[in-house]
Amino acid sequence: MACQQPFFSPRLPFTGCIQGALHEGKTITLTGRVLPGAQRFHVNLQCGSRGNPDVALHFNPRYDGSKDIVICNTMQHSKWGSEEREYPAHMTRGANFTLMFLVNRDSYSVIVNGAHFMEYLHRLSFSRVDTISVDGGVEIQSIAFSNPAVTSPPPQPGYPVQPHSSQRNRTRSRQSKSGPKNPPQWCNATQVGMVMLWILCSQVVPYKNIMAGGLYPGRNITVQGVVNHNADKFCVNLRFNSGVALHFNPRFNENIVVRNSLLKEQWGPEERTGGMPFYRGHSECVLVTIMCDTNCYRVMVNGVQMFSYNHLMTLSSVLV
Repeated sequence: MACQQPFFSPRLPFTGCIQGALHEGKTITLTGRVLPGAQRFHVNLQCGSRGNPDVALHFNPRYDGSKDIVICNTMQHSKWGSEEREYPAHMTRGANFTLMFLVNRDSYSVIVNGAHFMEYLHRLSFSRVDTISVDGGVEIQSIAFSNPAVTSPPPQPGYPVQPHSSQRNRTRSRQSKSGPKNPPQWCNATQVGMVMLWILCSQVVPYKNIMAGGLYPGRNITVQGVVNHNADKFCVNLRFNSGVALHFNPRFNENIVVRNSLLKEQWGPEERTGGMPFYRGHSECVLVTIMCDTNCYRVMVNGVQMFSYNHLMTLSSVLV
């Protein structure tokens, strides 16, 4: 299944299509910031975009009462159902956030900043949901989509990550005929660091770019792509001027994900625990989100937190 390109920095009110509608295991990930003076905002997962469509999930943080609260509801045939209320909101005014919706058979799992927040039982069939809308006192940096991971195949021998020469030649031939194209919106330099992943619908790798403004607590880096069928390994590096602050390196022949830092031209001790959430040989998109906290990076794969890595360099020095 082809991956849907994320929406970046959409103007509000925003309404966008969910390609292929929702299905079990799909995730939708929003990153953004609640405005300092926000009274409320909402995210709707809805059935169409015209007229007054049914809303399968209305996710509505509110800050205009004595307590911050999240209200969830469903609208069917222009009538709202009974509200479900959750305290506290965990999405404070003026703060950055990552909000994920995971589609389960019986419910939506809502994950806020990497932690499970609530479950919302389906009142409408999620297969009808083909639209997402956002409005209110919030700035959205990105809205990304990920399809479910596929069960791991039996172990296979490792192969080089680079595409075959014939594939590279075909790619160059197509590019020379069509001329240069504008980069996809989700390869914005403020969103993606250095990527060594064969990415569908994206730039040719290896890919490198400057992250304007550097990193800071609350900033998120989102990488979405497809692992090459013959990949031995890939890596995502967050770099500073003389080294690597975070080296995130899934290795398929060892079935591990290695995390490390390169400081003063020397690699530190590797961190190897935490499992292997990536699989080669499948066409499913993978969504990797690196969340910058005050003390560590938190790495989420398809909406699930898998790893944390303590900072060895100041965030503001990481620019590539």
